[in-house]
Amino acid sequence: MKSTASDRPGIAIVGPGRLGGALALNLRQAGWKLERLVVRSSGPVPAAIKRFAGELRAKVARLDESVPASELVWITVPDDAIADVATMLAIGRSWRGKMVFHSSGALSSDVLAPLREKGARVASVHPGMTFVSRSIPTLSGVPFAVEGDAPALRLARRIIHSLGGKAFTVRKGKKTLYHAFDTFASPLFIALMAAMEEVGTAAGLRKSQLRPMAGALLRQTVENYLEHGAAAAFSGPLVRGDIATIRRHLEAMQQTPVAREAYLALAKVATRGLPVRNLDAVKRELH
Repeated sequence: MKSTASDRPGIAIVGPGRLGGALALNLRQAGWKLERLVVRSSGPVPAAIKRFAGELRAKVARLDESVPASELVWITVPDDAIADVATMLAIGRSWRGKMVFHSSGALSSDVLAPLREKGARVASVHPGMTFVSRSIPTLSGVPFAVEGDAPALRLARRIIHSLGGKAFTVRKGKKTLYHAFDTFASPLFIALMAAMEEVGTAAGLRKSQLRPMAGALLRQTVENYLEHGAAAAFSGPLVRGDIATIRRHLEAMQQTPVAREAYLALAKVATRGLPVRNLDAVKRELH
């Protein structure tokens, strides 16, 4: 049954940065009430945060103020700060009847133990999406990794469903590996693009040519992977077992040694399960 505005808890976002800001906008669009944007306890409140709060019709609060007035507190600060924020929020307050989420991909809900001990029901709720300064993504269709206390998970699933996302459970002890999986899908993929650009520049391409020249190949490769999987999307000299071309690549990339190491590492991954011809000869070439 679809929930109505009257049975939706008010929400406070602690740390309205790139993730917190995108989350707040998506929540507001889905009909949830953003009551507070919570910032650090000292220093002036940035003008951009004040404007953003005005757009959301939310108040700006400080970390040492009455955050628990909101029924759901969603912590979106960097991972290294979550434990300190939880400890600070727990000091001198009862959290009975409140829910607290954090959005770390690597940390479990146990990092919120100080708030759980004060009566809060807690969960980790991590959107599998990239958040950068020049883009505010929609969360429709986005997978959210969740784990935590049963009442908090019920609310998390309601929220994720309202956003058009999909919730799936990750065991506490597997959160770090799950986050490493996501890291391959986005930041390390971008690092690979940086290595590609280094090699392109060494090949004499202008900076303005790099993305346009790679675009069609990248799009088709990602589409092939998403549609058919890694093995079917794999192509190039490794599939052909083309030792001479692989050797020439490695020799030419002596002038780009970091990118060469990335090439070697990824080629070695390919030999562990992708369709590589002349496998033994390729492995010898890569060592």
